[in-house]
Amino acid sequence: MSLTVTPILPKFGAEISGIDITRPLTAEQQRAVIEAQNTWGVTVWRNTGLTDETHIDFSRIFGHIELAPKRAGAKTRLSHRELFDASNLNAEGEITRDPRAIQYRKGDRLWHTDSAFMEQRSSVSLLLAHAVPKEAGETWFADARSAYEDLPEEMKERIEGLEGLNSVWWSRKLAGADIPDEQIANTPLARHPIVHTHKGSGRKSLFIAAHTMDIVGLPSEEGRALIKELIEFATQPQYVFKVKYDVGDMVIWDNLCTMHRGGEFDAENEKRDMRRTTIREGTEPFSRFDDDPFSELFSTVPKVVDAIGVHEKA
Repeated sequence: MSLTVTPILPKFGAEISGIDITRPLTAEQQRAVIEAQNTWGVTVWRNTGLTDETHIDFSRIFGHIELAPKRAGAKTRLSHRELFDASNLNAEGEITRDPRAIQYRKGDRLWHTDSAFMEQRSSVSLLLAHAVPKEAGETWFADARSAYEDLPEEMKERIEGLEGLNSVWWSRKLAGADIPDEQIANTPLARHPIVHTHKGSGRKSLFIAAHTMDIVGLPSEEGRALIKELIEFATQPQYVFKVKYDVGDMVIWDNLCTMHRGGEFDAENEKRDMRRTTIREGTEPFSRFDDDPFSELFSTVPKVVDAIGVHEKA
């Protein structure tokens, strides 16, 4: 069987069907999936039938799967560390009431790219729906390649070679957490070019979003105004679409050429159980690493938010 590709926007996003991704794929099928992902940036797979285990197995065709952070002694809701818990649930599977976990998740409502705050960037994210609210709860996606291509030439010249400083705590501050700038500045900051060439397609793309705190070499006021301007440009309606989920649906996106944000829903009363695998940039299928950078990063957490709490003890 071959892939069926139905574009969502002319150059961005596609619904994919035609192959059974619950079973091992042939080399030809793997190449077709990766090519579609490189071309469209976001692919939507409906009614996949994936379990936690087959979700993880399928994800390995894209490279090394990163491990979710852990904390000694904390209870875990999910049984596989390859799965990041993107839900509003606590360790017992009930809706979390922990204010720090709720505050942390508010940052997901901002336009962002997964793990841009890590020195080694995350490339592909694969998000599978296990429980969805009756209303809303969509994910919105923005096309950072087409947005870059449409920038005025003077803006392209201005931003060429610039680098951004990225912090997960900065995006949480933007979402309302009371975290002083000075505290964020004393935590690890990941430095990445704000324009790069997307390897899978050869197209240039913006790499900038809510985690980007400052621009190297620019005063904070100027750099942050530039960051805001670029995000607003890239999230204009012509570059954006949203995905509404049913149970079993999966969306795959490339963090190196997109931005995304979670939509609002009644998080106090409705369960939204979403589980994500995340691939490290530049890795080969079935590669193995012994490092655990997420646990190291989240070992010192501002008191007003708790990232690991969302996953393990909320």
